[in-house]
Amino acid sequence: MSSYKGHTLFALILGIMFFNNPLIIALSIIGANIPDFDHKFKKDNVYRMIILGLIVFISLYILKLPYYLGLIIVFLGTVFYFSQHRSFTHSIFGVLTLTAAVSLILIWAYEILMNITVISTSYLFMAILIALLSFLFLNKKLILIFLPLFFISLFFFGTLTINYVEVAIGLFLGLLSHIVLDSFSPAGIKLFAPLSSKKYHKKFGIVVIVILFVLAIYLRRFEIIELMQCFFPNIY
Repeated sequence: MSSYKGHTLFALILGIMFFNNPLIIALSIIGANIPDFDHKFKKDNVYRMIILGLIVFISLYILKLPYYLGLIIVFLGTVFYFSQHRSFTHSIFGVLTLTAAVSLILIWAYEILMNITVISTSYLFMAILIALLSFLFLNKKLILIFLPLFFISLFFFGTLTINYVEVAIGLFLGLLSHIVLDSFSPAGIKLFAPLSSKKYHKKFGIVVIVILFVLAIYLRRFEIIELMQCFFPNIY
């Protein structure tokens, strides 16, 4: 069984392979730590998530702001509450559901912030939301390392832009990395739960890793060529 450290490191490697934006890499790291919220020892956090969602719902409703943000937080907590460990949240359907739910939370919260303020630092707003998300899903030991590096990176990449598609892809990659790594454990994963209880093991993980590496190389091919030209100018 992979620890949170293993999941974090694997997601970090994949994030760096696919993205340049530190916010999206950060989302991949957070995404890799989300599926294990179906574990019994994290039920207290799930309860807090549901209560938080209700508070957000009531507050936004009173303020006459889009209250569906609170509902989606409650929905996310409910998914974890009713999921058995290594079942739905560790399946492809769970990955897609969690990607959609967390993406909507970030996007709707971002839209609300942008609509109630005149400040135009949109990148910083998204960074703050991702930092808050890390408090919810990351291990406390990880946060001590994650947050300082995360905010330092903003000084160097704060002028970058971010779009909603990148948010969803970053989260999806992190969530997918979790079930890929878990497929190497003896227990395997129920890839198509709840429709099927069949377990998939390391063959599935190896195939996905190969596909991800090939895809990353293809997407980065021009950067790789430029790098090769720097080191081997006579060849190119």
